[in-house]
Amino acid sequence: QVQLVESGGGLVQAGGSLRLSCTTSRGAFTTWAMGWFRQAQGKERELVASIRRSGAITYSIDSVKGRFTISRDNAKNTVYLQMNSLKPEDTAVYFCAVDLYNTGWSIWGQGTQVTVSS
Repeated sequence: QVQLVESGGGLVQAGGSLRLSCTTSRGAFTTWAMGWFRQAQGKERELVASIRRSGAITYSIDSVKGRFTISRDNAKNTVYLQMNSLKPEDTAVYFCAVDLYNTGWSIWGQGTQVTVSS
C-alpha cells in the first residue's frame, strides 16, 4: 500500500515562500496521479494542483496559478509544491494525496500546516 509523509509547512510572512514535500513508499510514482489539497479552517478541502503519471499538470485554483508549482523527483519518490508570493488566504492545512488508478483520491498524508501572516 502507498504511504505518504508530508513536510515543509510552517509560518511565513506574506510574500515569502515555502516548499512542501511529500515522500512516498517505493513505487508510488507508478500511480495515476498525485495531488496537493488544502483545507482552511471552516472551509471545504479543495484540490490545489495535481500531476499525472504522464507528467501532465493541472492547477485547480486560479489564485495559485503563477505562484505555486507542483513537481516530482522520481529518484527520491517525492512530489513537491513550491509556493511563492504567499498570501494570508493561502493559510491552510495542506495534504498530499494519491489516485492510484484514476478511480479517485484514496490515500492521504497526515497534512502539514501552512500559516501566512500579514
